Amino acid sequence: MSTLTLRAGAVVLRVERRTAVVSAGLVTTAAVLALVALCYGQTWTSPAQVFTALASGGESAFVIREWRLPRVTAALVFGACLGLAGAIFQNLTRNALGSPDVIGLDAGAYTGALVAITMLNGTAGQLAVGSVTGGLLAAAVIYLLSLDSGFSGLRLVVIGIAVNAMLTALNSWIVLRAEIDVAMAATGWSAGSLNGVDWAELRLPFAVATFFVLLLVVISHAMHQAALGDEIARTTGVRLGRLRLLMVLAGVGCTATVTAIAGPIVFIALAAPQIGRRLARAAGVPLVPAALTGAVLLLTADLVAQLLLAPVALPVGVVTTAIGGCYLIWLLGMEVKRR
Repeated sequence: MSTLTLRAGAVVLRVERRTAVVSAGLVTTAAVLALVALCYGQTWTSPAQVFTALASGGESAFVIREWRLPRVTAALVFGACLGLAGAIFQNLTRNALGSPDVIGLDAGAYTGALVAITMLNGTAGQLAVGSVTGGLLAAAVIYLLSLDSGFSGLRLVVIGIAVNAMLTALNSWIVLRAEIDVAMAATGWSAGSLNGVDWAELRLPFAVATFFVLLLVVISHAMHQAALGDEIARTTGVRLGRLRLLMVLAGVGCTATVTAIAGPIVFIALAAPQIGRRLARAAGVPLVPAALTGAVLLLTADLVAQLLLAPVALPVGVVTTAIGGCYLIWLLGMEVKRR
């Protein structure tokens, strides 16, 4: 396949031409959707008014900058995080079902957040720490249990599904034992929603997400080598044990960051990497198309959630669950046909 060569000083980056074209198309789609989302509200704002508000203020500046823009930015960033998390675990397990919401990492992050809500004050910092800690503990249990007689991606997925079921039961028990007002808040939050997010809530998760994206940039070459096979990776000097731990850390960090603010938003991490891979026609699961596809999917789902029962905005997790369920049925059907 033809490649594009990008030079920046001594660094040479080769990008497959189709991947570059697909990525550019996804960026354009995301920009168009973002403009539509900034225009949409209780009253429609024209694109010219949106650009004026963003550039220099105006009558609609406060609504657009402080209400709509944080929501649109959160949808794009969180969708990209979920797409990256899905791509990481699908590369790690070499299985299309290797997604954080399938193998129990979302449930673990939600458990940590529930502990922060029910036992602590449930501040933004506590939710972030609780989500990341819960996700890491779930990942550690799943990873260690899957190491019997060597690492196996299929074993990790099967064990993850079992752990997911147990954590879901534990989360239900925590909610049932909580005070009624706390239980109601936790149940509503569990649907996964971008309603009411503001810049104050987003500063910390955006900073955390940036850290994990930079970590992925650092290990991306080693991930590419590992995707070619364990033996090839070892001969090129890749330390697979260390790489897998860093991949798990980055994947859990991405999904837990989203869970801490928006709650568990399911199926984006499952669908985005596979859609991105098919669009790019790549052999593995490329990170950039997965991230961009995740951003487009989550922003689209959030727009649908706002439109369906307008003026009441549904939690975006309700829409992603409905769409994701159809996608999962299709994916399982494709897997059955291959066998």
